[in-house]
Amino acid sequence: MIEAGQVLVNDKLPKKAGDNLAAGSVIDFRLQTLDSSNKHADKSQSKVQSPKSKVQIVAVTLDYIVVEKPTGMLAHPTMAKEKNTLADFIVKKYPAVKKVGDDPMRPGIVHRLDKEASGLMVIARTQKMFNHLKEQFKNRTIDKEYLALAHEPMARNWDEINFPISRSETSNRMAAIPSLFKGRERVGSIDLPSIPSLKRGEAKEAKTEFVVEKNFVNFSLIRVKIYTGRMHQIRVHLLAYNHPIVGDPLYFQKKTKKVWDEKLGRLFLHSTKLGFLDLQGKKQEFVSPLPKELEDFLKLLK
Repeated sequence: MIEAGQVLVNDKLPKKAGDNLAAGSVIDFRLQTLDSSNKHADKSQSKVQSPKSKVQIVAVTLDYIVVEKPTGMLAHPTMAKEKNTLADFIVKKYPAVKKVGDDPMRPGIVHRLDKEASGLMVIARTQKMFNHLKEQFKNRTIDKEYLALAHEPMARNWDEINFPISRSETSNRMAAIPSLFKGRERVGSIDLPSIPSLKRGEAKEAKTEFVVEKNFVNFSLIRVKIYTGRMHQIRVHLLAYNHPIVGDPLYFQKKTKKVWDEKLGRLFLHSTKLGFLDLQGKKQEFVSPLPKELEDFLKLLK
């Protein structure tokens, strides 16, 4: 598997099979196919998360395409050159998109949506639209909203999280530095020893805002709006806020019981609203309801 490029250590291909591992290293298995004729094939391959549904085309114009990305699908290949990504799907359906963008690995793709998350994404069909969208993301004028289910009810119906985010020194995860006090009021119960060491000097500002849609006995359904686009921002911020997202395989608290996470079987994070200006300066807004498996899961909660 290592020789075939199917194993990543902290998002990088190992130099050799004999590389040493450090505590906290994140090992990723990127399995392509399972040969049923191979009796020695690893049975764990069948557990690798794959898209639970197909890509849904929401809107198509001459300038852009809006899609709903399913959970389990990468937006674009990484250094491991994965197949069956959203980028592969788009290029196959709209070949001209292959020449759009500033990175051949991410044709037409201007923004991120985690593999484990689902929901709305916009893909540019022309270089002019790509640059136009890129400028809007840079200026933070894109309107993005998500629905997330967090562990434990929220004490406040609204709050803003602005912890700086950086890459962890001990793993390939991102990490936030929680502010223990907001004004003169303590925010949550921060477990300082559990906060990973950060690469000093590399922390970037990040701003996340949430509104509670509904509090359950042990969970909170929240509508989240982000004003910066840091990697894994919502997941990192909610973990640092002591309300990790249900079903998150990467950002979770060890003390949290994972019965419900395993029952759900995916990350409860869905990009539900996306708004931007088209080339004519007209506001375009798209809304995506929660996927059926997330709606059904909410019905199980009290």
